[in-house]
Amino acid sequence: MVMQSNQSMSISLTSNEFLEDPYPFYDRMRSVHPVYQVKSFKYPGWYVTGYEEAKEILLDTRFQNRIPLPFATKKYGHLKDIQNNMLLFKNQVDHRRIRGIVGKAFTPKKMEEYRPFIVETVNDLILQAEAKREMDIVSDFAFPLTSLIIAKILGVPAAERYQFREWSAGLLQTIDFTRTRRVLESGNEWTVKLLAYFKRLIKERKSLPQNDLISLLIKEEQQGDKLTEEELLATCILLVIAGHETTVNLISNAILALENHPEQFIMLKENPELIETAVEEFLRYESPTQMTARIASEDLQINGATIKKGEHVYIFLGAANRDPSRFDRAHVLDVTRNPNPHLSFGYGVHFCLGASLARIEAQMAISVLIQRIPDFKIALDELQWRKLVGFRSLKKLPIIF
Repeated sequence: MVMQSNQSMSISLTSNEFLEDPYPFYDRMRSVHPVYQVKSFKYPGWYVTGYEEAKEILLDTRFQNRIPLPFATKKYGHLKDIQNNMLLFKNQVDHRRIRGIVGKAFTPKKMEEYRPFIVETVNDLILQAEAKREMDIVSDFAFPLTSLIIAKILGVPAAERYQFREWSAGLLQTIDFTRTRRVLESGNEWTVKLLAYFKRLIKERKSLPQNDLISLLIKEEQQGDKLTEEELLATCILLVIAGHETTVNLISNAILALENHPEQFIMLKENPELIETAVEEFLRYESPTQMTARIASEDLQINGATIKKGEHVYIFLGAANRDPSRFDRAHVLDVTRNPNPHLSFGYGVHFCLGASLARIEAQMAISVLIQRIPDFKIALDELQWRKLVGFRSLKKLPIIF
């Protein structure tokens, strides 16, 4: 996909150059206009790279979420139907209702209860790696950690959480610019398998409730706060993906950033109390989610741009988080940066439900890792990024120590 302007600028969002370092491209788009119209045949719409413009759009409920597949889609019907029932793609009344029910399990206070389990899991994973003197931050550390946590919250048996990575990878790309027909076909097949899995698990929890999210949602239904069966299934599937995918990216991107900025690495090791501001900076500097989308429900004006009803708007969070008009030294990593009003978790009514959990997981994972293995080195000559436009995701990040 190529973007062109009257200044003869062209950018391929699927090129290796973009995947390796999208930020120069964001800067070039922003220099033309922070709300930039693209007339690509495949993904026409408005590409937003300015911070204030992104924030304004995220806050304005007239810019609505939309499912990634057309309502008329029949070929990928299972995938379309499950996305249509996900909180991520709901608007206004339905969004408030579902968020109000599911949000009871994701309050900051509730998430703090998982901190001891998170620390224990982090230490166990590092202990396993110490015998080998090597570890892949993605597959041996960040993914097992986050999948175990969301499995515990949902009520998925720990022995079955190994499926999460495959499930997530199979569905994540269905909402990305890089998706193909084969990806959509595969995503539809994974949806069928996930529906069967969670239907069985929900049935078990109805017979034998436990201290987990599925049991809580069933209990809420009995007390009058009701999700439809389709919404309950969609919530479970969404949490499998959102519950670990972006946090895996956050942790692995943070470790890479520290390795590439040794002075910041030293500062954080010598001042572990900086971990909270450091995680906020990792979120800003290398946003795990790079892009989110909206559709205009009526004609709207944003910074002089007239966005017509029905036009798509693509908000590049990674670009907004490095907008020099909002962030001093926007391209510089600073673990002491405070305040840090990044948009990595979104803004407004769609602010990420799992933000508190992601923060705790990242804080504990990074702080314990650099305390226990302070001298690690990345054992990779060339980084490989997953072919995703909407997410900043490493394929692997092996370290030795």
